[in-house]
Amino acid sequence: MKVTRVEEVTKSRSRVFLDEEFAFVLYKGELRLYHIIPGEELSPGDYAAITQQLLPRRAKLRAMNLLKNREYTTKQLSEKLKEGGYPENAIEEALSYVAQFHYTDDLRYAVNFIACHESSRSRRRIEQDLLNRGISGETLEQAWQEWSSQGGEQDEAAMIQALLEKRGYNPETADIREKQRQGAFLMRRGFSGEQVRRALFPDH
Repeated sequence: MKVTRVEEVTKSRSRVFLDEEFAFVLYKGELRLYHIIPGEELSPGDYAAITQQLLPRRAKLRAMNLLKNREYTTKQLSEKLKEGGYPENAIEEALSYVAQFHYTDDLRYAVNFIACHESSRSRRRIEQDLLNRGISGETLEQAWQEWSSQGGEQDEAAMIQALLEKRGYNPETADIREKQRQGAFLMRRGFSGEQVRRALFPDH
């Protein structure tokens, strides 16, 4: 395969294009090591060494370093590695590697997330946040069950009242426009229309 383009990403790293398609990101010293020069052929042996040995090893180290600072879902970690220019096979190897040591655990992540936000976000909002982070519906259901078995519970009516109090809402003086404004805020937090109506219009 032919090296058709080498684009500098930083002073030390460059994107390599093979046969007009993006292939991977390498450090400057590696460009020299594997004789990667625009217009020249990349040997099958060097290509295999880069894609099957060098990049999977580096992706594993990158994943481990990311997980030192915070917890990621599998999807989030995959996206971070893609941002780094790692090819799909290297990403898959890295994800498998960290998963076997339970460095990534989507169920654990979801349970911890629920516990962290149980008193400030509605169930609907929590579920949407977790789905956006790549947690599957099945894992999400398991997480709620595990959280509940650990004594977790939500009182969304009390949560709404606490949020309204925090925002300085006074039901005695609030006019219809103020109630609508607060209702829109609560709906954005994921509370149902029925819950919001009961809180803001209890006599209706």
